[in-house]
Amino acid sequence: MGVSGSGKTSVGKALANRLGWTYEDADDFHPPANVAKMSAGHPLTDDDRRPWLRAIAGEIDRVADGGGRVVFGCSALKRSYRDVLVHGRSDTRIIYLDGSRDTIAGRIAARRHHFMPPGLLDSQFATLEPPAPDENPIVVGIDHPIEQIVDGIVAQLPTAAAPRSVVE
Repeated sequence: MGVSGSGKTSVGKALANRLGWTYEDADDFHPPANVAKMSAGHPLTDDDRRPWLRAIAGEIDRVADGGGRVVFGCSALKRSYRDVLVHGRSDTRIIYLDGSRDTIAGRIAARRHHFMPPGLLDSQFATLEPPAPDENPIVVGIDHPIEQIVDGIVAQLPTAAAPRSVVE
């Protein structure tokens, strides 16, 4: 989890590849109205996000309950959003990709063909509620090469009781 431009897709795909798990991008679960709203430069409301979050939680349940394992790249900026996604599952971990606004703004400025315009970054940081210790998050800085970030995540995953899913 993290704001747009924090590396959720790049790190998530690399992590899934390293673990031999499936990768899913939460952006693919947005209804068309949400994509249109963001593309027009308008931040989503909690009402906009509710069905999106429920769809992601449903996919986490489907994969995990079927014995699979999944890494989900999802902004999950607020505690209430993460509560919908995890909804008490002890086999799901939150991974927070933590970075400065300047670093992330530079990344967003360099991106092409993404529906999230750079102007919404401030609204993402305003919305961001970093995970609290009771959420048992894995927190990693994004100022390293992807492989080092993945190494840091894998080192913090429990080996005996590996989670069925992670939200990144």
